[in-house]
This record gives sequence, structure tokens and C-alpha cells, in this order.
Amino acid sequence: MSYGASAALQAAVYQHLIGDAGVTSLVGSNIYDAAPPGSPPGTYVSLGPEEVLSRCDCTGDGALHRFTVSVVTDAAGFGAAKQIAGAISDALAGAALTLSRGTLVALNFERARARRVGEGDQRRIDLRFAARIDD
Repeated sequence: MSYGASAALQAAVYQHLIGDAGVTSLVGSNIYDAAPPGSPPGTYVSLGPEEVLSRCDCTGDGALHRFTVSVVTDAAGFGAAKQIAGAISDALAGAALTLSRGTLVALNFERARARRVGEGDQRRIDLRFAARIDD
């Protein structure tokens, strides 16, 4: 098992989201590796935490990457955030991403969590995906 494909996965996820018409029609280019500095836009997508587990077996090395993509918005209610989260899920679940290192075997949606953050004036939906990558 290697953590070496992690950066390649992140780059491929970012490129896939920024190139997806359904996602960009809702958030434009407001897709970031981390919350933007200063005053962030009212609605944005952030690539977030990741957990990697070994999936080595007798046939070769591999890893399961569990990563989070977050939708953050100051829009009233969860409607807009859920629409964006749905577009992200549609774009990524089952996507055939090409990585600069490793081979993506599977990319699946695992779960989502919607909640209010801060003083309750922001909404956040964290989408967790699982990517199986073989070295």
C-alpha cells in the first residue's frame, strides 16, 4: 500500500468537478482545495479530508481512499446546497478518472451529512466518497 496516489486522486477529482457542466452551472469556478482566504464566495465547493486504508492482497498493492467534498453556502435553507451536492454526487459516483499515478478501480458515493455551521447562517453538506486505487 502506498499513499502516493493521493495527490493524483485529488487532482483528478478537482479537474473532473471543474469540467462538469452540471456542477459549474451551480457554483462556477468556486471549487477549492481549501476554503478560500479572505471573504469566501457565498457558495463554494471544497475538497476536504481524506482517510486511506491499505487494500493489499496476494494479487498486488492497493488502497481505499475515503475523501470528502463539501458544499458550503450562506443561502437560506438547504435547497441550493442539496442541488449542488446532487450534481457533485452525479459527477463523481462511478466516474472513470484518469490518474497520473495508480489506477482507479472504483469510485463510489458512501454518505452525506447536511448541517448548519457557525451561528446557523451557513449550511454545509459533506459528501464522502470511496475510491479504490491499485498501484
